[in-house]
Order: sequence, then C-alpha cells, then structure tokens
Amino acid sequence: MNTFFHKMKLIWTDTTLRKRVLFVLFALILFRLLSAIPIPGIDTLELNRFLANNQFFGILNIFSGGGLSNLSIIMLGVGPYITGSIIMQLLTIMVPALKKLYHEEGEAGRKKFTQYSRLLTVPLAAIQGFALLAILEGQNILVNLTAFDRITNLIIVVAGAMLIMWIGELVSEFGIGNGVSLIIFAGIVASLPSQVSQLLFTFDVSQVPLYLVFLAVGLLVIASIVLVTEAERPIPVTYAKRVRGMKMFGGGSTYLPLRVNQAGVIPIIFALSILLFPQMIGSFLSRFDNAIIAKISSILVSFTQTSVLYAVLYFILVFLFTYFYTAVTFDPEALSTNLQKNGAFIPGIRPGVSTSEYISKVLTRITLLGASFLGFIAVLPLIMQFATGITALALGGTSILIVVSVVLDLMKKVDAQISMREY
Repeated sequence: MNTFFHKMKLIWTDTTLRKRVLFVLFALILFRLLSAIPIPGIDTLELNRFLANNQFFGILNIFSGGGLSNLSIIMLGVGPYITGSIIMQLLTIMVPALKKLYHEEGEAGRKKFTQYSRLLTVPLAAIQGFALLAILEGQNILVNLTAFDRITNLIIVVAGAMLIMWIGELVSEFGIGNGVSLIIFAGIVASLPSQVSQLLFTFDVSQVPLYLVFLAVGLLVIASIVLVTEAERPIPVTYAKRVRGMKMFGGGSTYLPLRVNQAGVIPIIFALSILLFPQMIGSFLSRFDNAIIAKISSILVSFTQTSVLYAVLYFILVFLFTYFYTAVTFDPEALSTNLQKNGAFIPGIRPGVSTSEYISKVLTRITLLGASFLGFIAVLPLIMQFATGITALALGGTSILIVVSVVLDLMKKVDAQISMREY
C-alpha cells in the first residue's frame, strides 16, 4: 500500500508523467462525450427494444466503446481500424515487401506500415458503416430517411471512426498505454453501472448459490489471467569476455525473458472481429425478399454465441491468432543476430542459426500453453452459458479478458515511466 501511494505521489509530482495521465483522462472524457452525440433520425424506443436481447450488437458495442448503444457519431468505434490492422498483418506473411517494411526498416518502416493501416481503415469504415446503417434502417430504428440523409449519416459515422482512431493514436503517443485498448476499456467500464443496476433489479434470492459460484469462478479467472500474463520462461544468456587495451569486458550472465502469452489481449479482439462478420452480413441480407438470400441470411444470423460451432471456432481463432500475432511481433532471427553482435550466447547453443532455432522451439512450446489457456478462458463463459442459460455471461467473459489485460499492460507502462524517472 505504501508503494502504491509512493507511485501515485511520483506520478503527480513529476510534470511529464502528470501531463501524460491528464492527457489520457482528457481523451477518455472527450471520447465519452462523443459517444453521447447521436446521428439523426433515430427511433429511441425501437432502438432500446432491438438492443435488449441482441448479443451480436452487444459484442459490436464493445468495439465501439459503448457508442453503438445510442447510435452515436462514433458508433463504429475502433472496429474498422482493428480490422485494417488485422488485414495488414496478414499481408506481412504473403507480401515480402510488407514483412521487410515491418521488421527490418525500424521505426520509419513501422510508421509507414501504420499509415497503410490508416488508409485501409477508410474504405473498411465505409463498408461497415453502410451495412450497419442498412441493418438499422431495415429494423425501423432509423426512420423517414431521404437519400441525402443516408449519405450524411454514412459520412458522419466514417468521420467518427477516423476521429476515434486519431484519438487512440494520440493517447498512445502522448499518454500512457495503448490508446485503442484504453478506448475499448473505457467503453466496458462505462457500461458497468447499468449492468449492475440491471442485476440488482432482477435479483432473485433463490439464485444466491448460483451467484456465489459465478463470483468464485470470476475471481479464479481473473487470477489465472494475471498469472499467465505475467508468466515468463527465462533463457540464460552469457556475454563473452573481451579484452580492450589493458581492461577486460563482458563475462557477465543474464537471462532473456520470453512471455508465455506474448500477444496479450490482441487474439481475443482479432477473433471477435472475424466472428462478427457472418452475423453482420446475415443481418444485412435479411432486408431482401428473395427466398435463397433469406435462407442464407437465416443461416448466418443463427451463427450466434448460443451455438456450439461458434464456441469451437472462437477457441480455434483465438488459438491461431495467438501464434500468428506472436510470429508477427517476435522475430527469433533478429534476436539471435543482436545477441551475436553483442558477443552474447546461450550456454550450450551455437550462435547464429542454432540460437534462432532454439529460441523458436522454446517460443513455440510456451505459446502452445499460452494460446490454449487464452482460448479456454475465452470460451469458458460460453460453456457456463450453455450450462446455466444466462446469456449475459459470454459478453461478460470477453469484457473481463479485455479489462484485466489492459489494466496489467497499463500498470507495466506506468511502472516503466516511473522507473525511468527515478533512474
């Protein structure tokens, strides 16, 4: 507790840290204000009725940071930007030039890669915005719209998606933590009061044992996420002794920490982004009267969290995206080269290719554990939903994963900033 207050004092007394924290708070307040500004032509009663039992829009609301619940100007949230980032990172596997740009050209290459992701966000936001507005109009939530009104709404939501992307990047640059993750985190936290009030309103004394079981499982899940997120596999590294002039350098030993879950919360976000598409397409096609299209639409719409297929695909996607994101962000060859250039080696392993292969082998093994755990935790709320019939659990499980991971990442970055100032 004393350590906590000491850190809070350091944050407040250090000018740079204080500015960063205040910038994050200002950006989140601005984000919440924007999420309260609705687009024109909404039938509020129809909207509340539609959102009451719609899990698809409940998940979509997470990515919008809560902006979809009242059809705000930022109703698309960071969804298009996340989708654009997924596509760009998939392309690094298929396009060697993009892989070289991302891995080998340093900070300048990363900036150019990010710029491509931004440019891709615009058409993706237009497509998602058009489909979403068409779905809402087909449900009589957007009423009495002219062609000009439709075009205006589309321009507004696309501009809102670009604005929220810009705010997220500003938070990453001038604040503390990952801006996109913090926006999603803020949307989840902002929805807690309404969820708690709803729980109290529907409270049933006979269900107290079930509530206690849910609470115990929730605490166990949080503790497990923290444990696996913080878990590391240390690889010993020794620096060779070198003589310069009359002095001897090196000869020390350290270790290379490989995290069990290198990808963090990103696989969950990636997997959910992919799983949202069939339901969105199905909802869009439901507007047409054609029998074949209606059949396709009903199949796609039925692909919800209540199906076993959804849970299986969710686990597989989280598992695969964990490996994929780890492969994209962690390069064993570059690490091996850097160790060799600095006169370092892993005891018992030859420098160069052998070191790279050894690190890849260790990373593959520990990522198997991390990916399996992350996939299991992702589908655990779905399993409990099948067992109890309480549909809100699936959404709550996803939210817990995101919130815990974002809080842990934020704490690490705050500690890093404090340590840097102390040194």
